[in-house]
Amino acid sequence: MKKLLIAIALLVVLAGGAIFSGLADPLIEWRVKTVLVDAGLSEPQAACMAARMTGRLTPIQLWKLRQGLAAQGPEPVAVDGLGELVKRLDRIGDSEVVAVLTTSAGLCAIGLG
Repeated sequence: MKKLLIAIALLVVLAGGAIFSGLADPLIEWRVKTVLVDAGLSEPQAACMAARMTGRLTPIQLWKLRQGLAAQGPEPVAVDGLGELVKRLDRIGDSEVVAVLTTSAGLCAIGLG
């Protein structure tokens, strides 16, 4: 039992190190892109935004992003435009996440992302 707890603790430390060192960035970027596509954005728009967002937000903020974009109650899964995305993200109470989402969307839309 003691060996199992040590092994689990070691895995948690290694996973945390991979996330915060940048080794897991491609996986995190893919996951953010998937969340954005599921929310109704196009594949190229979501890819551009995910690349910018993973570089500017912490793993905790990215997790909040995922939670904030999830449909609640009678909401449709896919959103109808950037305004609906911002409304959903306002639920999480992190203005930096909203700011990064909107600036990423704008820059990617005009081709500067």
